[in-house]
Amino acid sequence: MKKLIFFSGIILLASCNSKTILEKPKDLIPKDTMVLLLTDLYIAKSAYSEKNLNNERKINYTSLVYNKYRIDSTRFISSNYYYTSKLEEYDLIFKEVNAKLTHKKKELEEMVDEDDVLLFPIE
Repeated sequence: MKKLIFFSGIILLASCNSKTILEKPKDLIPKDTMVLLLTDLYIAKSAYSEKNLNNERKINYTSLVYNKYRIDSTRFISSNYYYTSKLEEYDLIFKEVNAKLTHKKKELEEMVDEDDVLLFPIE
């Protein structure tokens, strides 16, 4: 009896393979915009714990990102949900986001290095 329950459980789990692709929303955010949006959202989320120019912390910049792209959180959620149902596309989107974030990080590191050189000139 235990073997029957065990094999039934395995068959049930194997049949629950989620290959569901959701219906495309009417107001789907295009992939290229989604890449830029996600990049900015990651930057905004990471800035939450950093001090801004007014020495303030814990400021949620997410709404500023939504305003920049003229969308609301509901549109983002429905588009994000749709793309998560297409894992191959979502993976490509995140590879582009990662590349953009890596590039921005290198740019900032170069700016910091240049500032260090200007502040502390080597004689």
